[in-house]
Amino acid sequence: MKTYKFKINGNEYNVDINSVEGNIADVTVNGASYKVEMDTPVASPIAAAPAPAATPAAAPATAAPSTSSSAKATGAGKAVTSPLPGVIIEVSVKEGQAVKAGQKIAVIEAMKMENEIQADVDGTVTAILVNKGDSVLEGAEIVKIG
Repeated sequence: MKTYKFKINGNEYNVDINSVEGNIADVTVNGASYKVEMDTPVASPIAAAPAPAATPAAAPATAAPSTSSSAKATGAGKAVTSPLPGVIIEVSVKEGQAVKAGQKIAVIEAMKMENEIQADVDGTVTAILVNKGDSVLEGAEIVKIG
């Protein structure tokens, strides 16, 4: 495992590169795990350093947290993602709960404003991928609906 420290726009990021297989890097940014898709496959795990540098600043839609400490990603289904970076201040659903399109799933605080994250589709919550207080990047998966 290789560890890097980045400072982007005044924010510090501790990035651990756990592994690289083909063009997918398994990284941990400030304690949150992500699978990062790179443009081209990397022959050596050490060469994956440039990909994590872009992850905190640009937060591409391909970055997705694998799990948080108490929420295990076991469900399948359509992911509801964060529309912007921020802090989760409320998770409004529970695993196994039926939801309708447009129903509030969570609330994220970004730039001192609270933003509701709503379900895109009708279904049942198959996995909750964040906890209250978690920092998330744009495009991070919040819940999965099956």
